[in-house]
Amino acid sequence: MTTSFPDDASLTPPPGCPAHGLGAQGLGANGLRRLYGPEAEADPAGLYEKLRAEHGEVAPVLLHGDLPAWLVLGHSANLTAMRTPSRFSRDSRRWTAFQEGRITPDSPLMPVIAWQPLCVFADGEEHRRLRGAVTESLNRFDRRGIRRYVTRFADQLIQDFGSTGRADLVAQFAEHLPMLVMTQVVGMPEEYGPRLVEAARDLMKGTETAIESNDYVVATLRRMMERKRVAPGADLVSWLMQHGAGLTDDEVLEHLRVVLLAANETTVNLIADTLKLVLTDRRFRAHLSGGHMTLPDALDQVLWDSAPMSLVAGRWATGDTELGGQQIRAGDMLLLGLAAGNVDPVVRPDLSQPLYGNRSHLAFGSGPHECPGQDIGRAIAETGIDILLTRLPDLRLALPEGELTWTSAWLSQHLVELPVSFTPPTKPGEETAIAEGNAPTTPPAAPAPLPAEPAEPPATAAAIPRQRRGWWSVLTGRFRR
Repeated sequence: MTTSFPDDASLTPPPGCPAHGLGAQGLGANGLRRLYGPEAEADPAGLYEKLRAEHGEVAPVLLHGDLPAWLVLGHSANLTAMRTPSRFSRDSRRWTAFQEGRITPDSPLMPVIAWQPLCVFADGEEHRRLRGAVTESLNRFDRRGIRRYVTRFADQLIQDFGSTGRADLVAQFAEHLPMLVMTQVVGMPEEYGPRLVEAARDLMKGTETAIESNDYVVATLRRMMERKRVAPGADLVSWLMQHGAGLTDDEVLEHLRVVLLAANETTVNLIADTLKLVLTDRRFRAHLSGGHMTLPDALDQVLWDSAPMSLVAGRWATGDTELGGQQIRAGDMLLLGLAAGNVDPVVRPDLSQPLYGNRSHLAFGSGPHECPGQDIGRAIAETGIDILLTRLPDLRLALPEGELTWTSAWLSQHLVELPVSFTPPTKPGEETAIAEGNAPTTPPAAPAPLPAEPAEPPATAAAIPRQRRGWWSVLTGRFRR
């Protein structure tokens, strides 16, 4: 069946369409399925399969405000949309809904699709200029240096909770490690790390202080740019400012912010999901510990099964075209279904078969907008998980697997917590002291004082009026289930 959107948003499916005449929750007045709200977010994978059964590789759906869009479900169709910018542009200003004034300033879609002077919204020569600066700057980093940062911070985090024999590997490990490493990549003093971790967590959780946390991130980056202009170093801030592409200060700032937050968000999910699989799948853990599967192979399996971002919004048709059997009109919006494409029966007829080492998944995208920092993200996840499993080899889940919960949204899913128990590790040199009854009693050193500027992010949501909503909350409409 072929469907096309009419000029207005009140599309009525033709008789015979699976959505025709349906009035259940989760469906718009026109019978199309919504990608937002409790019904869709409670079981996004189930929704994708219903849409695949009804429409095939590309399905008509509704976004917030019941605005029509196309969800790309097929693996091949996703690659086509990603790799042909001449047909499917990244410039959101092409969207018909924008041009017709149907997007209000407070729309939940705005943080995702509002055009900005970033490489992620650019095509052609402008994209090559901006993307080249980011890619070439990131590629200057020594991967061994990245791994040294990961080792240092992973050891610190494990030391913080190791003596208790219990931990939440989401809140105490996965949500901290990527941002701590990225502060070093950006070129910030180490003492900025804890504050940026808290700000990033606040953004991800969508609290009432998320806007202030975002302001803190921006103020911190501006301060670093001022410092690096006077005293440049071997870091991302300096290299972007010095790049021959001639980025403006605003372009440098916005790309730094995107790299910092996007790398943190996706790598947190990758670490958490991999650790969850290790703790809940005995065969997976046995293959990993027995040497039948390397940790990089394990990460690829997780990237197939649990893409850090379920959807990417979006692409916009440059003209009337066809994709996956659907007639796409100029100005229509496409959503890249990364999670759905990764379980496409055409490429994965048997989901139980492992795909260790197969990197043809969609988790990092493809084409000119493929994730430029994927190697750094993988290095952080791989090294951090390896250190954790080496230091705490008897990690075990501290509750039944069925009690694990996720926060869900139209863009992604996030593991809420991963409580574990383990045997506290013994510090080097303590074995003899403990055996002789002389365990060390010196308290840990006080943490180094944090810099006075920029101002700290808000400590609690109580300080902010309740009516103020964080941009991440607006972005995802996230809720707990």
